Amino acid sequence: MTRTVLITGGAGGLGRAFALGFADPGARVAVVDVNVAGAEETAALVRERGAQALAVEVDVTSLESTEAMAAEVAAFGGGGIDVLVNNAAIYAGITRSPFEQIDPAEWDRVMAVNLKGPWLCARACSPHLREGGAVVNISSATVLSGSEQWMHYVASKGGVIGLTRVMAKELGRRGIRVNAIAPGFTLTEASYALMEDAASYGVDRAALKRPSQPEDVVGAARFLAGPDSSYISGQTLVVDGGRQFI
Repeated sequence: MTRTVLITGGAGGLGRAFALGFADPGARVAVVDVNVAGAEETAALVRERGAQALAVEVDVTSLESTEAMAAEVAAFGGGGIDVLVNNAAIYAGITRSPFEQIDPAEWDRVMAVNLKGPWLCARACSPHLREGGAVVNISSATVLSGSEQWMHYVASKGGVIGLTRVMAKELGRRGIRVNAIAPGFTLTEASYALMEDAASYGVDRAALKRPSQPEDVVGAARFLAGPDSSYISGQTLVVDGGRQFI
């Protein structure tokens, strides 16, 4: 399928997995990240799979930066964008603290990247989204569990679900679908950096007794961005092996 897919936070981790997962032969994959060197590495891997790739540096907290990024990606896509995957987020570097002790500066930084970022990227891409396109926002299953000592992260990801619902209504008038994915604890570089027992964390509490791999989430993103979900919008798909039920 020839389409233009924009992945934010594509320099590594889940974002790199998304970029590779959408690297169908002939597709155009734009890998955007504040870490442009990492984005270039991902883009090279995408090209090895037979897709076209573009790496773009972006600060998702900046209106000017996101607008410039969206225009560059739209030009790369022949005048438009088909899929936006809003994945960029702060995760591993967040300090876990009781909510009374969270540093307000860190709170603001988390909200700027994790919540303002998806809004600005969608805002910037909106004029370029083609009819029939899709937006996939990455939330987190921590919204359902209320993970302790992580209020700013949980609140930011809960906000992403709210953004998704409003965007679904507003963009739906143009035939554009907007959905969210709420992944459980997934084995990425950031997850391994977060804790020593990452490979076994939460497995005993899930219906499927194995850790989540990035590819488990990639399949959900491809589904929500593809024709098999053509009448699904405003929804949040939990991908956590059956740890949370909604």
